[in-house]
Amino acid sequence: MNEDTLSGLLRCVRLRGALFFHVECVGAWVTEAPAAHLIAHAVMPSSEHMMEYHVVLKGSCWAGITGEAPFEMNEGDVILFPHGDPHVMSSIPGLRAEPDLEHLVSTLKQCSGLPFMLCQEDDFRARPATAATKGPENASGAALLCGFLGCDKGPFNPLLTALPRVMHARAHELTDGSWAGQLARLVEAQSRSRRPGGEAVLERMSEMMFVDLIRFYLGNMPESQTGWLAGLRDRHVGRVLGLMHQSPADAWTLEKLSSHAGLSRSALQDRFVELVGQPPMQYLRSWRMQVASNLLVESKAKIATIAGEVGYESEEAFSRSFKRAVGLSPAAWRRERSVPPAFS
Repeated sequence: MNEDTLSGLLRCVRLRGALFFHVECVGAWVTEAPAAHLIAHAVMPSSEHMMEYHVVLKGSCWAGITGEAPFEMNEGDVILFPHGDPHVMSSIPGLRAEPDLEHLVSTLKQCSGLPFMLCQEDDFRARPATAATKGPENASGAALLCGFLGCDKGPFNPLLTALPRVMHARAHELTDGSWAGQLARLVEAQSRSRRPGGEAVLERMSEMMFVDLIRFYLGNMPESQTGWLAGLRDRHVGRVLGLMHQSPADAWTLEKLSSHAGLSRSALQDRFVELVGQPPMQYLRSWRMQVASNLLVESKAKIATIAGEVGYESEEAFSRSFKRAVGLSPAAWRRERSVPPAFS
């Protein structure tokens, strides 16, 4: 696996961690999360796509996509919902509680500082809490870290389509000193005593935890798996992906790429399509549009300059290709994303 290619993609799609709940669960409890897109405007308004994850800090629980078989989770386990599916967390399987968006937003407005402290009890309503909040000594409870990750969905994010609907990693399956474990310990410390810069550290550590989960998933993918991650794992296709990601402005041709990959043009074409799902040159055009969209939002560079950075000799040719790919001109794309969404 070329991890630099993965890191570069995550930067280009603007992976961000934000908003953490430290939830103390007591008695027979359940919380049901709605589809992520229904609450994204309140949680991560500047991200096009939102994923929710949970880390079990202590105790045990059950978690899974709404309506599907849940996973049993124990201390140190992590579960992530890459596609933002609605899901249920509960003390025992089978409990349900209708998602309450109004209550969630109201709770957010009452809390300040990360992680937000909440208490989840038998009446299935989460309430603001403090580090001193405790359930009965004999209660069979759990403590959870619930957080969110945001990223760009378009114009081209090949990683999202390569991920399953749910990723579950048990504590013993993660590497020693995993970011999930470090994040859990920091959340505990931050809950007890707010420290300057603690929120920023939590956000960055959650992003590193996501990378840990990708590595875990990669390491356990069957050889028959296809998709962007399978391409990244492949010696020949991974080399070509790395070249295109590192130097999108180069005048790549199928012949040049196949020479670097050590394959004939037809062999590279077939292998790339089999694993990634599209021909190399089509992939390159899509990736250039993603790089350009990131530069339009994250920099103040002129459109002509951005065109050159993604391999176009003229601003006009780049603008035509960009509008064909995303439905907006580069200038309109930049304007649309320069106005921060309002929290509601």
